[in-house]
Amino acid sequence: MNSNDVLFISCREFYYIQMEKYARQAVSEGMKNADDIHVSNDSEIYRVLNLHYNRNNHIEVPQNFRYVVEQTLREFFRAIQGGKDTEQSWKKSIYKIISRMDDPVPEYFKSPNFLEQLE
Repeated sequence: MNSNDVLFISCREFYYIQMEKYARQAVSEGMKNADDIHVSNDSEIYRVLNLHYNRNNHIEVPQNFRYVVEQTLREFFRAIQGGKDTEQSWKKSIYKIISRMDDPVPEYFKSPNFLEQLE
């Protein structure tokens, strides 16, 4: 495993932690329907993720990012609302659904000097 692999794993981990946090918040606020969850470019979760991954706004956010965030949040919401979060591997089915929406990682992200190029 190289340093880029570790970086991607840690990025995914942060992403899914945020999804769970915001989905739990929606459940606790009494939201009833996953389809009522909407993510815009002005949404708090969008801003948190963009700030974490794109702190200096050096990278243009992919067009489907907002859509994928919204779909992920809905999947987490449905699972939590349905009590699936009490099962040991409850997130695995969500990971499989969301991984189908992944775009290929651009080659320039794989460069060992990528972070230095942004500075």
